[in-house]
Amino acid sequence: MATAPAGHPQILALGEAMIEFNQASAGNPSYLQGFGGDTSNFCIAASRQGAHTGFVSAVGNDQFGRLLIELWQREAVDTSTVRVDPAAPTGVYFVSHGPAGHQFDYLRAGSAASRYAPQDLPLDALAAAKVVHLSGISLAIGTQPCDAAFAAIAHARDNGARVSFDTNLRLKLWPLARARAVMREALRQTDICLPSWDDVTALTGLTMRDDIVDHLLALGPTVVALKLGKEGAYVATPTERRMVPGHIVEAVDATGAGDCFGGAFIARLIEGDDPFTAARYANVAAALSTQGFGAVAPIPDRALVERVLAG
Repeated sequence: MATAPAGHPQILALGEAMIEFNQASAGNPSYLQGFGGDTSNFCIAASRQGAHTGFVSAVGNDQFGRLLIELWQREAVDTSTVRVDPAAPTGVYFVSHGPAGHQFDYLRAGSAASRYAPQDLPLDALAAAKVVHLSGISLAIGTQPCDAAFAAIAHARDNGARVSFDTNLRLKLWPLARARAVMREALRQTDICLPSWDDVTALTGLTMRDDIVDHLLALGPTVVALKLGKEGAYVATPTERRMVPGHIVEAVDATGAGDCFGGAFIARLIEGDDPFTAARYANVAAALSTQGFGAVAPIPDRALVERVLAG
């Protein structure tokens, strides 16, 4: 088991992690247990690149919650900011396979993370962080966690931390009009924006890369890394923008690749890389993560990414 470094984490991520049950094959009654949650995947990816990370959330006082805490501890993700809720379960989702592809069914209503409230926030850890990361899902899972997310953003920024935000639009959680309004307010208080193409075109109605990054930079972020899958990332600051090509691999499963990109990108930024260098590194990390199944297991560590970059 890896040991998280002493002291407050450099990177804190706030959101919901869940237990995944993935059908072994179409029509098969057996399901394989795994882990899900965009901000949790992000945290693990950043940790594997050498960053000191922590997760801000709640889990139930149940076996699933214990499995998640054990996962984070194995990955050297600080769990001192994870609340155990004795009155609510850990969220669960099922992935089924059929002719139409993957189907996701969620059992997350009333979950521990959906009850997370502003008074639960670890204010000292938020004040000490260099980056606080959230996503659209962090805002969508309930009114209380949405309020907690905005309180976390305000406290972090008041204490000098930067805010990273991944749009991660999930229309099963909320209607588009509400998502647009709430995310627009979050983006006004964001320093580093990590949108994906499908999310941001739906949120903005724009379809040209430069129009999209112009729109996002005008809202407030000073760094935008528009994720474009295997093409790479279009990275923009107020003074420069550049297409950073993707790393080509034989992909078998892209689950969580965007989360891996985000974790690697932020880990490199706090190491001192400029956004374009960080994106080159994150493109390689994300590509390597598609060479195995699941969101967590195939995330590469820093040594592997650096070998690929060097070779």
